[in-house]
Amino acid sequence: MDPVQLLSGAFLLVGGFFFVAGTVGLIRLPDRFSRLHALTKADNVGLGFIVLGLMPMAPDLFYGLKLVLVWLLVVIAGATGAHLIAKRALRGDGEDVR
Repeated sequence: MDPVQLLSGAFLLVGGFFFVAGTVGLIRLPDRFSRLHALTKADNVGLGFIVLGLMPMAPDLFYGLKLVLVWLLVVIAGATGAHLIAKRALRGDGEDVR
């Protein structure tokens, strides 16, 4: 196994760790803003590490750029979704207000 594959595997493991940490945060944190923070931050960082881990395995530069584009789109979509959820929660017009 060459060093590039080892580094790639390490990035994939770190990315998986961040995904698991985000999921644990979703389950364990007390309020919706904390859960939202855990999901958006940890999952975006986790996906970034997974993209870094997959980049050396890409057959050419085009596939690598597609991976980066997917990551950027997910980051933008995650930030937009989190903003909308937080904005609605701050207004207090959600169905789950007790």
